[in-house]
Amino acid sequence: MASTSPSVPAASPVTAHRPTRRRQRSVRVTVAVALLSVATALVVVAVPTQSPVWLSVAAVGALLAGWAAARIVYTELTQSRREAAADRAAQALAYRSMFAARASEHADFTTAMTDRLVRRDREVAELEAAVVAAEERAIQAETRVQREARRANTAEEQVHELSERVHELEVLKAERDDELATWRPEAEGAPAGLALELDAVADLIAWEQKVAAAALPPESEQKHA
Repeated sequence: MASTSPSVPAASPVTAHRPTRRRQRSVRVTVAVALLSVATALVVVAVPTQSPVWLSVAAVGALLAGWAAARIVYTELTQSRREAAADRAAQALAYRSMFAARASEHADFTTAMTDRLVRRDREVAELEAAVVAAEERAIQAETRVQREARRANTAEEQVHELSERVHELEVLKAERDDELATWRPEAEGAPAGLALELDAVADLIAWEQKVAAAALPPESEQKHA
């Protein structure tokens, strides 16, 4: 909170009466000075006459004028002290009101800043939780990708091994077919039933070749998946 210079708003009515008080003070001081001047003049006039009457009148007048001047000065002093006390009381009341207002403003500012800090801390905590959750999801996704990659590599290796085996089987079958095509059991004096057995073997080889060909597409699909 920006600091402000102290002001005294309640003292303005008091300061408005100061010219009047100054005029009253100047009039009272003038009257007191006039009374003392009159008493001095009476004494100065009565002393050269050496008359008991004039001396008595001058003495009584000087005494009355002195007491009147003293009373006026005392009254002025007492009133000045009362006015000063009233001014100090008014200023104290004004300062107290001002400090109460400043304290209320400071309390409102502190409450607002505290609420703002609480909201900011809550938002930061929510963002941190969201970041942690996103990192966990990223780690899980990376783990799944690695697992699927390993599965794809394994499937590719299996497909490759199966292709090699099928190729070897085809080569062996081609060699057997060539041997069976060039070999004549009757020419070598083989039994008649041997030709039938060779035909059964050829049929079995053809059946195995069909089974191997039918088993190959699922492995290829697994590789592409």
